[in-house]
Amino acid sequence: MNSTDYELAKKILKKYNQEHLIYFYDELSECQKDLLINQILSINFEEIISLYNNSMKDEPFDINSISPLEHFEKSLFSNEELSYYNSLGQQELLKNSYAVVTMAGGQGTRLGYKGPKGTFMVDLISYKKSLFEIICDDIKKANKLYNITIPWYIMTSIENDLATKTFFENNNYFNYPKEKIHFFKQDKLPLIDIDGKLILQEPYIIKEASNGNGNVFFAMKKSGILDELEKQKIQWVFFGGIDNILLKNVDPIFLGLTIDKKEKIASKSIFKEKPLENLAVYCRKDGKPSILYYDNIDIETSEKKDANGKYLYREANMLAHLMHIEAIKKISEIKLPYHRAFKKNAFVNYEGVKQVPDKPNSFKFENFIFDAFSHFDNMILLRVDENEEFAPIKSYNGTYTPETARQKYLNYYNKN
Repeated sequence: MNSTDYELAKKILKKYNQEHLIYFYDELSECQKDLLINQILSINFEEIISLYNNSMKDEPFDINSISPLEHFEKSLFSNEELSYYNSLGQQELLKNSYAVVTMAGGQGTRLGYKGPKGTFMVDLISYKKSLFEIICDDIKKANKLYNITIPWYIMTSIENDLATKTFFENNNYFNYPKEKIHFFKQDKLPLIDIDGKLILQEPYIIKEASNGNGNVFFAMKKSGILDELEKQKIQWVFFGGIDNILLKNVDPIFLGLTIDKKEKIASKSIFKEKPLENLAVYCRKDGKPSILYYDNIDIETSEKKDANGKYLYREANMLAHLMHIEAIKKISEIKLPYHRAFKKNAFVNYEGVKQVPDKPNSFKFENFIFDAFSHFDNMILLRVDENEEFAPIKSYNGTYTPETARQKYLNYYNKN
């Protein structure tokens, strides 16, 4: 290790009161010392400490800044409207101007599964498929229907990038053209404990985690994908999560509606059945498209209706977004806000022993893709039937389990 680098690292740690990170330095091998010092020099301590300090301040929530966001309901479209929007969308798809981005940076931890979440196998009774293969099959259907090959971009994380690529190689890319699948990594941030101290994953590794799906725009720019999309004359990009096995990655009606209304961004929603369920809903904030977080929703707000008896704040986010290339370029230049999550994370204690806490002990900071919407005056919001398009797998307990998703999936495809 270059002594200059070590002294610089020490100076940085002292400035930000993080000297504990080199507490075990003298016990490390030369290789481990290099890893630790290089990581320290790569971290933006000013950013993470500022995020921590600012997150300790209460952000006032003004309910008077909120108003409803208008939406369409797919079930209320006439056959003529459905045919018209479908035709518009198909015309665009036939231009080879459409791409799909799958956000797959997570691990299968909440499923009790070790490995990238996208490699989790779903038991569909007569056969098993990984989440990645289910998404791939959905895109392949559109390719066959329109005689095109849609570019597929997969956002991984530092934790699962290699394992994800290996999984695709071992499965022959699920017979998708290899040159049309591209992987790119989202950024990461250190975790920080309740005392404002970064934590160690190992005596020579500072624990970091992916910084949220809102990083997708900057990550696309940094990796050269935005330039690549422009060269390919891609106009529209669909963004979806990895865990929804009923997700429609290529929906010509959704695309056609957005084109017809001349908007640059669009999202799908599902109706929030239970008024206080932990689901964020769409709204306007200070007149701009936004999200109302469930912890800011009381029963009065959730039960509000318009003059026709329709709920004003029940359109729940389902992580299905469509954006024009110009909108993506715009957002890639903007720093989206960070949100704090309090989580349990194992760490190396001051005795050098790996400790697993029994309750949340550290903060993770993430930005979310829907925070991009407030940078536009309007957007398309289309409510769809959750029994047709929303079967996520989140954990083994709770509302969105492998079993509930499988049942929805089988019910839908048995009917269709």
